[in-house]
Amino acid sequence: MVILDTSLIELNKHVKRNLTKKQLDDILFNLGMELESSEGNEIKVEITPDRPDLLSTQGLARALRAYLGIHKGLIKYKIKKSGIKINVVKSVDIVRPFTVAAVVKNLKFDYEKLKEIINFQEKIHNTFARKRKKVAIGIYPLENIKPPIKYLAKYPEDIKFTPLDFKKEMTGKEILEKHPKGMEYAHLLEDHKKYPVFIDANNKILSMPPIINAEGLGKVTEKTKDVFIECSGHDLNSLNQVLNLVATTLADMNGEIYAVDINYGNKKITTPDLNPEKREIKVDYANKILGLNLKPKEISILLEKMNYGISSVSKDKISILVPKYRVDIWHDIDVVDDIVRAYGVNNMKLSFKPVSSIAETLPENDFIEKLRESIIGLGFVEAFTFALTSKDDQFKKMNTRPCPYVELGSTKEATINMVRNWLLPELMKFIVNNRSKPYPQRIFEINDVVVPDNKEEVKSRNVIKLSCLIAHEKANFTEIKQVLDYLSQVLNINFNIKELKHDSFIEGRCASILINNKEIGFLGEIHPKVLDNFQLAVPVSALELDLEEVFNYLK
Repeated sequence: MVILDTSLIELNKHVKRNLTKKQLDDILFNLGMELESSEGNEIKVEITPDRPDLLSTQGLARALRAYLGIHKGLIKYKIKKSGIKINVVKSVDIVRPFTVAAVVKNLKFDYEKLKEIINFQEKIHNTFARKRKKVAIGIYPLENIKPPIKYLAKYPEDIKFTPLDFKKEMTGKEILEKHPKGMEYAHLLEDHKKYPVFIDANNKILSMPPIINAEGLGKVTEKTKDVFIECSGHDLNSLNQVLNLVATTLADMNGEIYAVDINYGNKKITTPDLNPEKREIKVDYANKILGLNLKPKEISILLEKMNYGISSVSKDKISILVPKYRVDIWHDIDVVDDIVRAYGVNNMKLSFKPVSSIAETLPENDFIEKLRESIIGLGFVEAFTFALTSKDDQFKKMNTRPCPYVELGSTKEATINMVRNWLLPELMKFIVNNRSKPYPQRIFEINDVVVPDNKEEVKSRNVIKLSCLIAHEKANFTEIKQVLDYLSQVLNINFNIKELKHDSFIEGRCASILINNKEIGFLGEIHPKVLDNFQLAVPVSALELDLEEVFNYLK
């Protein structure tokens, strides 16, 4: 959860209602959030992580106005032409290739509003923007900038400007070494020979993204009336989403949005684009998911309470308009989730489906349970390892090249950076952590691994695997092959083996496991280099099987 710090007076001013803390708490609960704490007029609200549009007082007030029926339906933001252009130079292609921008005019900043937009900017940076790796936001006083603006990359020694809150001019390299923000985010640029910069027509530097704005052209104050906003990064879709979040938040501070033209040479775009996304929701689908019997008109009213626009309503489906700041709407199920929030979970009546049946376990579970009991009967102990692991353990220590895997984003623990795609390395770690126990050690695990799959909606899928490991001073290929032979008898499957060259195993003592000439696993003696990497002093033999392939064969 992300915390929004605001005041009840300020929130009520934007909502246009005098809500008490109790009333606010009840509404937030229905919306899936929580009033975490309050002291006097100050309140802290836990915002659900999929709703970055609510990370400002203005954004939360916008949602509350719709929910309370004060301003239901789609909010239409007018966009005027600013005449401002940004020319993107190809030198940024290898460092941060994309940028989008907007102008918001006629703002009336005071201390609280200025604090609000700075906090909103930082919360977006730390959550949706993945600590500026995905997107970096820059906000500048427009009156100090002379367009057109140029976005390009320069050598660090050629970048010279006074960074925000400093009085001394510094080079790009000095900023990364000496400025607090430079030291915090240096890792985003340190592998590049050139750093990106925004420069205006007077050849003055606005900023060096994703690090810091310039003191002169990049410091917004309470006197600032018009602002220039840019977002830079690697993915144009993410940039547009963040720009829409910032622009609409400033517009809700009574600002006026103006578009900026971005020139990529052979391609030109104009941002921001706040035209709503068109979707259709089937009435039967929503009711089936929710277990309700809502009429199309009732669903429409509920959707308007969540700031959706309604284009048309029929008995079968509803055509809706999704506001562009709702970056969390990926699938129809997300819309249904909003329907139930507007309906109120507490309003749903508990009931049992009128179905009588005899419960039974799934065939897959029966198969796995039988397999588990059989392996335990061989004297193996079952282990349960963590799904989140490191590239170092999964590949480097196993002396093998990385294969496709699911990488994690920013994590608190730097050594955790991927989801496992095979079990054996994790069992090796298990043995390492139990080196003080007597040998022989025989362990196994039946569990999921995750592999990339572009055919799936989430671009990955779970695969259940079995891995067995034997560790003692005489562990060898024959011993682990005997385990496979035993499984062959228990499952009544004719496993074949074929010599395999695998960098994790000793050459000549490794084989692939086949069913009908299809490879479904491997077994062998672990290579001495791998044992040394894990600091193990005894030989290890192991096998790994894809149990989904085995189960499909048995069907």
